[in-house]
Amino acid sequence: MGVAFYNLENLFDTINANGKYDLEFSPQGARKWDSDKYWKKVNNLARAISAMATPETPLGPAIIGISEVENRSVVEDLVKAVDNRLAEEGRDPWGLQIVHHESPDLRGIDVALLYNPLYFAVENVTAHTLVIPDNPDFRTRDQLCVTGSLLDKPMSFIVNHWPSRLGGQDESSYLREAAGELSKHIADSLWTVNPDQGVIVMGDLNDDPFDKSCAKSLGAVRDMKKAKPHGFYNPFWRVIDHGVGTLSYRGKWNLFDQIILSGNLVDGEDVGLQYWKCTVFNKRFLRTPSGQYKDTPLRTYSRGEFLNGYSDHFPTEIFLLREVTE
Repeated sequence: MGVAFYNLENLFDTINANGKYDLEFSPQGARKWDSDKYWKKVNNLARAISAMATPETPLGPAIIGISEVENRSVVEDLVKAVDNRLAEEGRDPWGLQIVHHESPDLRGIDVALLYNPLYFAVENVTAHTLVIPDNPDFRTRDQLCVTGSLLDKPMSFIVNHWPSRLGGQDESSYLREAAGELSKHIADSLWTVNPDQGVIVMGDLNDDPFDKSCAKSLGAVRDMKKAKPHGFYNPFWRVIDHGVGTLSYRGKWNLFDQIILSGNLVDGEDVGLQYWKCTVFNKRFLRTPSGQYKDTPLRTYSRGEFLNGYSDHFPTEIFLLREVTE
């Protein structure tokens, strides 16, 4: 059972619906964002997602969290493009369903959840706004909590896009620390209702696993043996330790795109689903083929030039086992 996350890097439509904030993603804007470029990006992203099928998961990930989407309409276009891609390849459609919520983010970008109804049934959806007491005008993406049954097991997914490092990593850290605290508060509330609830926190956290927001505020540990049932284990901590990341900045790899699981999914006894493995989905076609940025994510634009790429982030995925093992 696969659970994935993908930052889609500015999946905007071509309509300037948010004033100056999305003007650049319009035909009149700096990027000359027209229908041709839009559909190239949508179809490229569909190729990436459809390629995430494995021998163990032939219908792809059961759950895909996504970020940097402008509205529900662009997500609907993406889902249709995934099924079109599968049909072209002679594969069965996945029929992904959508959970989307409009956030107060100034740029107008949101998070959303895609799910395969063969595996997951939605029971409840809530959105949680990050409030910064000393900065009441601060706006960012809401945290989207989707609760339901994954293969008839109780599971909640908290989809995130935490505040950026704008202004400096250290100077902005308090914002992401607050976001980590909010995710932990949401999880604690879920466990109050059902102590056996599995909880997965996923998203572009704009921090690495060892940063304070993840390791302290959320409390996600590196060693799965130290993860308490109502705590968190971060399998991607060991991945970044080996120099593998999801985005590259000034020649340095970061792993901001994380999927963090509650401790009760480590042994799986109470939930009925158990963590198996994780991966950064960095297939060759998603990488820049040559030059200074070789092997980094092949993004849509670079220095104002349209590259006809995918995203400036690689997707990530974890796998869960239904049969709990010793």
